[in-house]
Amino acid sequence: MESLTGKKAPDFETLATNGEKVKLSDFRGKYVVLYFYPKDMTPGCTAEACDFRDHYQDFSDLNAVILGVSGDSLRSHQKFAEKHRLPFLLLTDEDHEIAKAYGVWKPKKMFGREFFGTERSTFIIDKEGNVAKEWRNVQVNGHVEQALEWIRGHAGK
Repeated sequence: MESLTGKKAPDFETLATNGEKVKLSDFRGKYVVLYFYPKDMTPGCTAEACDFRDHYQDFSDLNAVILGVSGDSLRSHQKFAEKHRLPFLLLTDEDHEIAKAYGVWKPKKMFGREFFGTERSTFIIDKEGNVAKEWRNVQVNGHVEQALEWIRGHAGK
């Protein structure tokens, strides 16, 4: 997939952990940290979500909203968010349409088996709704700090 940086972020509407429908365009005027992860309750995804949770106030102070997206059900997301006290919304993408729009629904291999899954990726969407920065095939350790530092360096501009 070609880079989305500098392009209009694909809009979407889906259910969030608060039980309401959410559209990306609802967040115009703020930075949006849109992060895609493979599965609720798995070790890497839990570590990433908790890292975003632990830096939630730092992002909020920079007028940034965190949105997590995976193919899990609303019920799964709600359990995950409750168990780990996640203060940000998790968005459902059971048909993988959002992941496809961002080019993160990819063929993967594990234990010699091929299947499609979500490539851990993060997109920073600027206040006008354009993709300002993207990280694909993310390694969990240190990534949240990378995203935070990027916004710190651009928030005043």
